[in-house]
Formats: sequence, C-alpha cells, structure tokens
Amino acid sequence: MIAPTRRLLLAAPALLLLPRQADATPEAMAEAVRGFTGGAPVTPGRVALDISPLVENGNTVPLSVIVDSPMTEADHVRAIAVFNERNPQPHVITAQLGPRAGRALLSTHIRLATSQTLLAVAALSDGSFWSDRAQVVVTLAACIEG
Repeated sequence: MIAPTRRLLLAAPALLLLPRQADATPEAMAEAVRGFTGGAPVTPGRVALDISPLVENGNTVPLSVIVDSPMTEADHVRAIAVFNERNPQPHVITAQLGPRAGRALLSTHIRLATSQTLLAVAALSDGSFWSDRAQVVVTLAACIEG
C-alpha cells in the first residue's frame, strides 16, 4: 500500500492538468495596449480587423488585419498587434513590418477562450497608432490552460 504523502506526491502532476479560467480582463488588455504604444493615443480608423462575429469553435479562429498604408519608405506600418480581453494572455501577436513588405497585412489563426472583444493596433512610421475592434461570440471555448 502507498503511504498518503507518497500518494499526494504522485497525484501532484495531475493537478497541473486541471483547467483554469481565463486570466485576462479588459483592464489587462488596456495595459497590454499601453505597453505596445508606450502610452501614446490610439485613434480608431485605417485598420480593418476581419474576424467572424460568431465562432462555433474557439480552438482555431481565422483573423486578418489590414492597414491602409502606401508602405513607402516615408509612410509605412512598423507593426501590427492584436489584443483580446478574455484569454489567459491579453497580447495575442505582434508582427513587425517595413516598407519592403509591400502590404500591411497580417493573417493568422488564434484561440479564443470565450466571447470577447478583440483589438488590432497598427504602429505607423510617423509615430501614430490606429486601431479597429471586433466583438466575437464563441459557442465552444478554447484556451483553458492548466
């Protein structure tokens, strides 16, 4: 027979597999955006966040972000970042760009823990920040980490 303390030690790794709820909040998302922008103001516009408003399965959700920019040496997008308010981590992705990219476009798949707001922010070469947001309803959650 296994001693109770040894049984607890053997069961401890299984406790790591228990699901936990999403940690991010709208406040955490706002803080992550401030970290990306350095506290600079973010203006709505010039950015188009394309994601389905209703997602059946949050495990793999396609999204695209396109920024209205000529992508010249003098006027281009330096980075595109995507943030969420209810996943375990509020900062989803940042893509670094430059004038040689040709188009200011980011396409990827993400996981969504639950219904929430997503925010895409573009950093332009003139130091300005532009954004678009989208509300997404998720019927089957993902991102439950252990």
